[in-house]
Amino acid sequence: MSSSTVAVILVAAGSGTRLGRAEPKAFVPLGDSTILGVALDAVLGMREAPHIVVVAPADRVAEVRARFADVAAAASAPFDVVPGGASRHESVAAGLEVLPHVVDTVLVHDAARPLTPSLVFDEVAAAVRARGHGVVPGLPVVDTIKRVEGRRIVETVDRSRLSAVQTPQGFPREDLDDAFQAADPSVEFTDDAAIAAAAGIEIDLVPGDARAFKITVPEDLRRAERLVGDAKGGMTHPDAAASAAPTGPGESAVPDLRIGTGVDVHAFDDDPATPLWLAGLEWPGEGGLSGHSDGDAAAHAICDALLAAAGLGDVGAIFGTADPRFAAAHGEVFLAETRRLVEASGFRIVNVTVQVVGNRPKLAPRRAEAEGLLSGVLGAPVSVAATTTDALGFTGRGEGVSAIATAMLART
Repeated sequence: MSSSTVAVILVAAGSGTRLGRAEPKAFVPLGDSTILGVALDAVLGMREAPHIVVVAPADRVAEVRARFADVAAAASAPFDVVPGGASRHESVAAGLEVLPHVVDTVLVHDAARPLTPSLVFDEVAAAVRARGHGVVPGLPVVDTIKRVEGRRIVETVDRSRLSAVQTPQGFPREDLDDAFQAADPSVEFTDDAAIAAAAGIEIDLVPGDARAFKITVPEDLRRAERLVGDAKGGMTHPDAAASAAPTGPGESAVPDLRIGTGVDVHAFDDDPATPLWLAGLEWPGEGGLSGHSDGDAAAHAICDALLAAAGLGDVGAIFGTADPRFAAAHGEVFLAETRRLVEASGFRIVNVTVQVVGNRPKLAPRRAEAEGLLSGVLGAPVSVAATTTDALGFTGRGEGVSAIATAMLART
């Protein structure tokens, strides 16, 4: 009998007609496997081996079971395959029906998002257990969004209130069961969070990941193929592909890599009402840092490191304090724009590290959350660390916070 208390329902029953392929989308080749196979690898990479239920087209159930049952068994993951229904609602419901009672946390994931990192599954599952309600991953909307009628622009939508939602979407088992039983089958729900919300279930957002994009049209598949190929070639991160430098006879191809360092310092604001923003997160109950923007020393140090690696100058030159557009702007704004500038100059971000120096806030409880958010904005791994100076200097006296960041870029 299964002892796994977390389950992942992997929805792979769609036809994928917009992809223009004869086979169902999940069975389209991707790298050395298929879209479903790559997605399943990510699920099997979770820290806790989950009970996996693949929802497949009815005529592919035996094929999926034969192809992947041994792989799941090798990872000690209970494995079921069930036929999907005519709608997503019916397909997920079919997956829920076969889960054993021991499962208390359910994640529902689209196989069409095969490059979603295992870390995202882990963090969604952990957040569901910690908070006791629904949790979905999402990314900030960085493009300007317009509401239109026909071809006419009606208004600009406040993007600070929007998020691009991804999967896996996680829920307490009982809540999800109740939501699906109560759902109106005549209503077309676009995701499981909508079904849960219709049942009155509270849903939180956690940072998503740029790699968790959905394969819908041929260009999406080409992008995924490039990333899988880059990862197979030994790159640090799927989004960090670097072209090889030109070589002569007898020379080996070496990626054109650049490294930059950034440092930022902010004092705590005299106004106790100023909110604290650090590493892209707001820290309720903590006094904030002073600055023209939100004072996020970690985000600003990362921007400096990225700009330095690309040879583009520094934060002060690009985002001057005289520019009113950046007054009170959050770190995500600077990071997203810095990423755009770096990529426009012919580089991709390989990875970033940032160390926060200060007595407060205590970063450890939210380190994974900060890393997920920063990684999602930059489309590359970001590691966050923290230390104190043992009561020495201005950070030791609690007068402010400093941050030191290092970034690696690869020329595209």
